[in-house]
Amino acid sequence: MNVFAGAKDRVVTGIALVIGVLAIGIIDNFFLMWGFLGLVYLLAFNEALILFNIQNKKLLIPAAILWLITLYYPYGDNLFILAGVIYASGVAFNKEITWKNFLPFIYPTAGMLFIFTMYQEYGVISLLWLLIVVAMTDVGAYAVGKSIGKTPFCETSPNKTMEGVVGGIVVATISGMFVGLSLVDITSALLISFGVATSSIFGDLYESSLKRAAGVKDSGNILPGHGGILDRIDGYLFASIVMLILLRGLV
Repeated sequence: MNVFAGAKDRVVTGIALVIGVLAIGIIDNFFLMWGFLGLVYLLAFNEALILFNIQNKKLLIPAAILWLITLYYPYGDNLFILAGVIYASGVAFNKEITWKNFLPFIYPTAGMLFIFTMYQEYGVISLLWLLIVVAMTDVGAYAVGKSIGKTPFCETSPNKTMEGVVGGIVVATISGMFVGLSLVDITSALLISFGVATSSIFGDLYESSLKRAAGVKDSGNILPGHGGILDRIDGYLFASIVMLILLRGLV
């Protein structure tokens, strides 16, 4: 019964997330998108504190201030660099400040800032493209891995197979190409989709390594049947960075 209950929770939560994300995308309002991504960011930031074994919850305050600045400053990715400079200055000035507390300002902060910046520069269609590629990477990897997967991919995630990873990247690259054609030519659409799909695999692996180090199964329990926010957005946090860089370089 517990297995079926867990599966039901996962399906219900998954449907609710899809409907919510689609609604926000269709409305396509700047302040709504800013608020939604900001909420996701702060929830993910809080989970990252736990995974990095950081007890200082007050770090949520500068994280919130950082996101508030994105409302007025259009280059969120630059804010990530600025935050690094400011923190490095603090480390140099006060020996009691440690670099460990900056880790959540790298992950998930960088990825979330890049997602919002990409929305500002390339519109909601770029987020749809990102969503399709990362989602199809997961779907393709699962389907191919379950059907023909035999070769272990890496020790960080024992359930992943090389066949599944390759299959997921292929499926995502082809799927993403069709969405990407609304922004770029076919060659760029394929290259960007391939880069995003590949990076999403390693985004998933990175969160798995954090959970393994922290000795936890999920990053949180806010999403019934799915775990935490980071469990749902891990692939996007790496993929968004790669996608924005490639869009700027190829478009």
